Amino acid sequence: MFENKYGKLLTGLLIAGIVVIVAVLIFLGVQLIQSNTIQAGAEDAVDDFQTMLNAQKENVMTNEQNTELTAPIIGVNEMVVQGGSNTNNELEYEGFPMVGSIEIPATDLKSPILKEASRDAIKVAIAIYNDSGPGLNQVGNTVLVGHNYRNGTFFSDNKKLVEGDKIYITDTTGNRVEYTIYKTYITSPEDSSYIDRDTEGRREISLTTCTDDTNSRLIIWATAD
Repeated sequence: MFENKYGKLLTGLLIAGIVVIVAVLIFLGVQLIQSNTIQAGAEDAVDDFQTMLNAQKENVMTNEQNTELTAPIIGVNEMVVQGGSNTNNELEYEGFPMVGSIEIPATDLKSPILKEASRDAIKVAIAIYNDSGPGLNQVGNTVLVGHNYRNGTFFSDNKKLVEGDKIYITDTTGNRVEYTIYKTYITSPEDSSYIDRDTEGRREISLTTCTDDTNSRLIIWATAD
């Protein structure tokens, strides 16, 4: 009788273990699918953004060659990328104002840059921190915030970046600027010295995200000049 009860207990534990493993695998699978979907949407939005900018440039060149316009030029602020809606007559992504795009070849990142880093905005893209700096590709320091989901999306792989790596920022005028990383460091969440800093007349960006343990902040400085 004892052996029978012991056998039933082992069987129950085995079944419970299998259920837990299956549940964990399903959870991880759902997380992977969601992250891949978000990343794919962001990459498609950047491609759409670039296509729109190229189309605008072609329209401008065509109209400069003609003495009269055959059709009005669509301004960038009137375009809508995938996932957006043209409710405010400005460029949007997933319902948030979009001001440009960021590409980091070393980490295979391509993402829209949103105007404001609200809680919901940084769930779907990179964003400018609290309207910091003069704006994309302008003289001064602009801070870009991205989540570290520890799954390769957004700024999850920023820890792999080193001095000399390139970052490309494209703004809504179609200006694409190459930035070179020259400083990386980890600091406390309370440290905000990287936000308002003197760039001595250079165009610079600062990338900020949390470390893998979420206890600190990983900061990256890059310059275009």
